[in-house]
Amino acid sequence: MAGQTEMLGNYEIKSNERGIFSVTLSNYAYTAPMAHGMTFVKSLTADVQTGKIYPLRDLFKPGSAYVRVLSENIRQQIRRRQIPTLGPFGSIKPDQDYYLADKALVVYFQLYEIVPYYVGFPMFPIPVSDLESVASEQGPLAIMATNS
Repeated sequence: MAGQTEMLGNYEIKSNERGIFSVTLSNYAYTAPMAHGMTFVKSLTADVQTGKIYPLRDLFKPGSAYVRVLSENIRQQIRRRQIPTLGPFGSIKPDQDYYLADKALVVYFQLYEIVPYYVGFPMFPIPVSDLESVASEQGPLAIMATNS
């Protein structure tokens, strides 16, 4: 007989300022006799006036090397923070998960994607000021970087 599945959902508003809304949504599921449950986190960043949802690529200038810039920043953070990885870190995906919070772009990975389970969800905050050379002038990063 299969066990019952326990499922919990949650959300956390990461940013709701300057017309930009960014939220994470998490879903945890456990079915006995699994060793542990599994959690997935997804996020959404949108313009509250237009409803436009921003995939990662839309935060950056067309043709910019944002994947390389973000990947190198993450590689340095892995080294500096001594984060244990499952293998050498290569690169983010062009549509990597992210959210915006506190004038930072936070790139994150799912459980087991690059680190062992016990590490949890690896989150890599990158100040928007570090991304000015590749950020779209009209996108959420430019809006979040303003001092008004």
